[in-house]
Amino acid sequence: MLRNSTTGWGTLSRAFHGILGIAVIGMLAYGWWMNHMVAKPDKLFHRSIHADIGYVILLLMVLRLIWRGLNPVPAPPDGSRVWERALAHVNHWALYVTTIVVALLGWAHSGAHKPDYADWFGLFRVPQFTSENKDNARFFEHWHIWLAYGLIGLVALHFVAALYHHFIKRDRVVARMMTGEGKKGSPPSGSRFVPHA
Repeated sequence: MLRNSTTGWGTLSRAFHGILGIAVIGMLAYGWWMNHMVAKPDKLFHRSIHADIGYVILLLMVLRLIWRGLNPVPAPPDGSRVWERALAHVNHWALYVTTIVVALLGWAHSGAHKPDYADWFGLFRVPQFTSENKDNARFFEHWHIWLAYGLIGLVALHFVAALYHHFIKRDRVVARMMTGEGKKGSPPSGSRFVPHA
């Protein structure tokens, strides 16, 4: 089933979740390795690759949010507490917004730091919305890095919540993201705080 239902996630939503999850975690690890372990002469190459993948993540995030707006959101599992729904709601939207802002700051840094970053894998030039300026580049890079650390915390919280649902509550939250199968009898969608992974 391509689309979501009120009890489970559709194929496309699950694909977005899996691909973006792997890509974001991979980019966070790659960014740390690039800044701490790579020899200075090689950093330009790795930063260019980092920027190119960042453009893809930003595009996928925008497409994911568009698809989310066109689909119902599966209802919380039976017995969900208000604080659980609220925390899930805040965590998911914080993940969306922070991922987009981190990617936009990286894009801004690319234009302000070195025009060569605009070449997407050497195939075509990505339009830049900032001009070359070293002071601005440092500003964008500073916040790109610090918000990336914040994103690590949000991803960790998301992972802990998944473990909580799967091993402690033993509900269908994780299973329906992995397989699309929802638990029958869930309350209808439209609750004020509806978890969305």
